[in-house]
Amino acid sequence: MTSKQRAYLKGLAMTMDPIFQIGKSSLTPENTAAIAEALEARELIKISVLQNCMDDPNELAQVVAERTRSQVVQVIGKKIVLYKEGKEGKKKIELPKAAKKQA
Repeated sequence: MTSKQRAYLKGLAMTMDPIFQIGKSSLTPENTAAIAEALEARELIKISVLQNCMDDPNELAQVVAERTRSQVVQVIGKKIVLYKEGKEGKKKIELPKAAKKQA
């Protein structure tokens, strides 16, 4: 993902509310499955890490992204934004094209 694409997704995520919360029990298989499902449906989601969660939000973001085969757009404080490109024909978000490098 290019920095331009990441910036575009950050802009979209600014107006979103978190749809998941990770709390004291940290990341459960049920959480992971629900997040993966939401990514399939929405492509871009925001997750809130609650105060009672002892895990580092940056580490949680990496683990969730790995398990759901998504990309971490950003982690700000206790908010995580994830993106997973939709399947062909079902795309909701059109990313800016990556600029071609000149030789």
